[in-house]
Amino acid sequence: MAITVILPENEGSAPLRELLEALLPAAGGGEFTSCLEGLRGRRLLFAVALDGGGCNEGCYRMLGQLRRQPDLLAGCVAGLVVTGEGELYTKALARELVLAADLAGCAFLGRPLVEATGSLQNFRVQAQLAGTDERTAYALAVSELLDRLAGWTPLPPPERVLALHASVRSTSNTLALWEIVKRNIPPTVEVEEVSLRNGEIRDCVGCSYTACLHFGERGGCFYGGPMVEEVFPAVRRCDALVMLCANYNDALAANLTAFVNRLTALFRQNRFYDKRLYGLIVSGYSGGDLLAAQLISGLNMNKSFYLPPYFALLETANDKGSLARLPGVEDRGAAFARRMMEADHD
Repeated sequence: MAITVILPENEGSAPLRELLEALLPAAGGGEFTSCLEGLRGRRLLFAVALDGGGCNEGCYRMLGQLRRQPDLLAGCVAGLVVTGEGELYTKALARELVLAADLAGCAFLGRPLVEATGSLQNFRVQAQLAGTDERTAYALAVSELLDRLAGWTPLPPPERVLALHASVRSTSNTLALWEIVKRNIPPTVEVEEVSLRNGEIRDCVGCSYTACLHFGERGGCFYGGPMVEEVFPAVRRCDALVMLCANYNDALAANLTAFVNRLTALFRQNRFYDKRLYGLIVSGYSGGDLLAAQLISGLNMNKSFYLPPYFALLETANDKGSLARLPGVEDRGAAFARRMMEADHD
């Protein structure tokens, strides 16, 4: 299927457009636009060039439009390429854009981002592995993304759902929200819950690439333990991963972060393109969007989980038991469960 490239023009966008014009014909062609209207149901590639200050004014206008219109990109599936003159802000802008577009109805491929910093040093490892230079490795990454986007096929409804949490059931508003969602999942769907509080979940300490690959080939990790014995097999079995995230300090809990980091060993041998990612995020005060962005960068952009539209349900509840008293929370939880069970449409 043809790809529509959304390119907010600025002084740095010409080289990005030139690269895409050379690569798009091999992926079925495409058209360029800077307008978000009338794009429902299309394959989209967001292409954003950041200036020397790490900004793109046209992209910021798009962010505002996406945040104001929650069905603007309904039925779309997308990837994105972000370039920068410096070494910073490409990933930050990308995950902000993905979150806004997702909450406007757009799905994203697993590993949807190709980012190119000014020096292209972020392609050094890929260039070494491919036996080429950084610029060629960058072009190859964009080409691979375009091929996957053009050839994407919709996912069926999930049959096995895995929920991961690190909360105490007796006091957790996050688990209370999950209970609302869970009871609206059809009984024909297998639901598995794993508490990351059980046993010692050690964080990744950065084994060498070859060591991580060695243990990943055997379905494990150097440290073993509950991650290898319980969590890895559950991830392999599931069609949908639901991350249950309590927001205490505007960041994922330590055990959830350790899970994301340790998943690298499994990711070395398994891509998760056919596994959906969902997030239930309950904040005591504010900042749920920050955790949603962490899930996007950690599990969608890096670990390749597919990001369905409206992937996150965000609520605010502080006192123990207050989640259940939020107006309309039962309806929102039921609607979220229904969306989880929907098949994608092409």
